[in-house]
Amino acid sequence: MDLLLAASKINQQSKVSISGSKSETNRLLLLQALYPNLVLENTSNSDDSEVMAMALSNNQQPTTNNQIIDISHAGTAMRFLTAYFAIQEGKEVVLTGSARMQERPIQILVDALRQLGAEIVYEKKEGFPPLRIRGKKLTENKVSLSANVSSQYISALLLIAPKLENGLALTLQGPITSLPYIKMTLALLNEMGVQTSFVENKILIKPTTNNQQPTTIRVESDWSSASYFYSIVALSEIGAEITLSSYKKNSLQGDSVLAEIYKTFGVETHFQNNSIVLQKVANHPPSTIHHQLNHSPDIAQTLAVTCFGLGIGCQLTGLHTLKIKETDRLEALKNELMKLGASVSVTHDSISIAPSAKINDGIAIDTYQDHRMAMAFAPLALKTNIIIKEAEVVSKSYPSFWEDLKSIGFQITEQP
Repeated sequence: MDLLLAASKINQQSKVSISGSKSETNRLLLLQALYPNLVLENTSNSDDSEVMAMALSNNQQPTTNNQIIDISHAGTAMRFLTAYFAIQEGKEVVLTGSARMQERPIQILVDALRQLGAEIVYEKKEGFPPLRIRGKKLTENKVSLSANVSSQYISALLLIAPKLENGLALTLQGPITSLPYIKMTLALLNEMGVQTSFVENKILIKPTTNNQQPTTIRVESDWSSASYFYSIVALSEIGAEITLSSYKKNSLQGDSVLAEIYKTFGVETHFQNNSIVLQKVANHPPSTIHHQLNHSPDIAQTLAVTCFGLGIGCQLTGLHTLKIKETDRLEALKNELMKLGASVSVTHDSISIAPSAKINDGIAIDTYQDHRMAMAFAPLALKTNIIIKEAEVVSKSYPSFWEDLKSIGFQITEQP
């Protein structure tokens, strides 16, 4: 499905309800599988979370040996479920995914789980899914791994740690990427009553194998999804306003840094009654911005497109993990921005865009089976006509995205 987004203007004082954070939901779904007394509210309605929930519910069935579990494009589910199935004693599964998923590396996590005693075999290419996992009791508790890779490897280990007989002593080697996501995982474990410590480069998790008291956790709405509305307000005229629910001032999500970053573009964030109100109050951004995004790489695409739409330059660094996402996001950004008229250069961990006053009209944006490519480029419809190809890809994290854009004034029609 290709969509034409005609040059639009948003309605005054628009309101949008955004479902729960995919990052929090997927962590909590795994914890709920380990601790059934956990009750969850406001969970994500994303494809990724539904895939995660389905895989975990299938595991509750009596006959799960040699079961094939296909998580499609869901990278978080692949990492978390690899760890989860490694501790399901007496059960054997083959964990697989889409063609792209079978190109995304997982050896660092597999090696770490093997250090703990896990039994995992590569079914095809060494270091990549699909994986044959034979669940067993893991008694080892010391493991080291590189910290400058996807934080999901680290979180996968932390989530199963309370169920390990001797807990977990994890040593992180080198600079840590996406630190807020590690802290999110630890905070959710703490909320479950698990004892943790994180000092310098060492994380300790105490074993908590007893049944927990009934606990209810309400998932905060997704800040990554909010990023597209920050971009929309930034690209709008002064006075534009959008209210998003439901958000916390002291968020666990690293992407909440949006509130600070978008001040540069004249967007103020006001916290009111578990919602945030985004307001465009000024229109004098600098000619070029610089941001280190190693703790919040998921907003890089949004930020790059915002800068291009405003005609300002940007240099975004700390993005080495983007090359192993749904697509090589740095190359994808470069390709599509250049079609729009931008001057772009990328390295293995950065993107630079030169200031530009012109945006080519009516360009069709390829989305590379990447939900964030589709959503990051959509706000440009405030400046020009734009076509988003394979627009249904947004369901991976935000199924109602196009309906929500229509509700705030975007003119969107399906292309024949």
